Amino acid sequence: MRIFNEFRLDNLRGDLFGGVTAAIIALPMALAFGVASGAGPAAGLYGAVLVGLFASLFGGTPTLISEPTGPMTVVMTAVIASLIAVNPDNGMAMAFTVVMLAGVFQILFGALKLGRYVTMMPYTVISGFMTGIGVILIILQLGPVLGQATPPGGVLGTLERLPTLISSLQPFETMLAVLTLGLIVFFPARLRRFLPPQLVALVIGTLISVFLLSQMDIRRIGEIPTGLPALQLPVFNAAQWQVMVVDAAVLAVLGSIDALLTSVIAENLTRKECSSDKELFGQGMGNLASGLFGGIPGAGATMGTVVNIQTGGRSALSGLTRAVLLLIVVLWAGPLTAYIPLAVLAGIAIKVGFDIIDWSFLRRAHRVSPKAAWIMYGVIGLTVFVDLITAVAIGVFIANVLTIDRMVKLQSQSVKAIEHTDESHDLTRDEQTLLERAKGKILVFALGGPLIFGLAKAISRQNAVLAGHAVLILDFTEVPMLGVSSSLALEQMVLEDLEAGRPVFIVGAQGEVKKRLATLGLLEALAEGHVTETRQEALEKATALLEDDASPPGNGNSGQDDPALA
Repeated sequence: MRIFNEFRLDNLRGDLFGGVTAAIIALPMALAFGVASGAGPAAGLYGAVLVGLFASLFGGTPTLISEPTGPMTVVMTAVIASLIAVNPDNGMAMAFTVVMLAGVFQILFGALKLGRYVTMMPYTVISGFMTGIGVILIILQLGPVLGQATPPGGVLGTLERLPTLISSLQPFETMLAVLTLGLIVFFPARLRRFLPPQLVALVIGTLISVFLLSQMDIRRIGEIPTGLPALQLPVFNAAQWQVMVVDAAVLAVLGSIDALLTSVIAENLTRKECSSDKELFGQGMGNLASGLFGGIPGAGATMGTVVNIQTGGRSALSGLTRAVLLLIVVLWAGPLTAYIPLAVLAGIAIKVGFDIIDWSFLRRAHRVSPKAAWIMYGVIGLTVFVDLITAVAIGVFIANVLTIDRMVKLQSQSVKAIEHTDESHDLTRDEQTLLERAKGKILVFALGGPLIFGLAKAISRQNAVLAGHAVLILDFTEVPMLGVSSSLALEQMVLEDLEAGRPVFIVGAQGEVKKRLATLGLLEALAEGHVTETRQEALEKATALLEDDASPPGNGNSGQDDPALA
């Protein structure tokens, strides 16, 4: 497998222009997410540079732009708040260690080739937790929008203190936040391709605060230290180790989902298949590097990726160009950020929160499926008021249980017990003739489709009500897969008939199904010739057995010794 991402020089102009445009978009977003997370604007810039650089170098999607994103920022905010509350001295260093661990987890995901499984969760759950994350991001910006610091306690803390925040509102900062949000929302569509509205809003909001509101007490970012970031050595606290690992796992899974969903969007736009496992490796390297140098975590960013592709980016050179430009900002342009109002960044973050919310599915979820809608609403509530991992775990569990229930109901219809010819239209004329000759003494147990564990109950229920047959035929012709639970239920059925002296035939078992039956010892337990390829062959042998049993003792010559025929 190729180590580095795909770099090409045949599209140099497009890649350079795509990288420049993506960097312009990334700058205000990185500052906003750094401030929102609690790690500071410099941490947002470091994350944008390092995650983007290493993901571009080692990832598997050439056009993917990776940087701090709204979902990752929301989780990082909670991680920083919880660790600092417990350990004020080392909490921030421990939070960066969590970012490193998340990178290690993502590298392991890629090495174990889990890429195709990461996004295999119901859309209702993905939509629910993404919407919940958007709601959290909006709520956490209410303090800065109203001109005050974000209250401690996350979402609940902000909502509890909302009356106090409103009563202490700083009108000029609120005006700047509303102006920023309005500029982004109502920015002319024809200009968006050339001028990112976030950057325009950032510049205009800052200029207004400097020239028109210079006499007002406006809270600002302050000057960002220039130069390369300092190395952050991992900090471990035995008492908090379990919490750190769980937080890292949440960041890793969320970052992987975020990146791979964006990778799918890039595939659709470029019609070029990408490597999900290699992308996870690149994302892990990026987050590991970001944590090592005090940056916040990141993932594939939909906005940056789409803009990169639309402006000509086709290889990883575009992502590399973007990272280099942002690095120049980090090295030399730190003093220029000193005048940026925090309210302007809050306005940018609120717009990101609204964009994360899945408005399209929210509007029609109840029409698509009421059950799916309730799952989504539940995941949103758990995400906002409990935590992300609980929301995803419960959402996936309930969605899978409902899916399995529907599959079992459909699959149960393919489990048929046939004793008479009028019970099935699947039998050939010859097979119907053989069943008529048996006069209800042959039971054909026809199975169809994959026999998952939920069907074990249906099989056992059928077995419990079946009585009076003399021969059992299990037809596996249409069965591609046999689960453990279903195979054990069938084993019980076979053994009960064999113990009662009733012959059992197995028909059409192939591949994994035959291997599973052999492993259980069922094939060896049957009489010789009772494993057949076709149902008709089994019916012929079963009918012959019944007729032989019905024949009176004698030499078997045309019934000459039969007293009834004498």
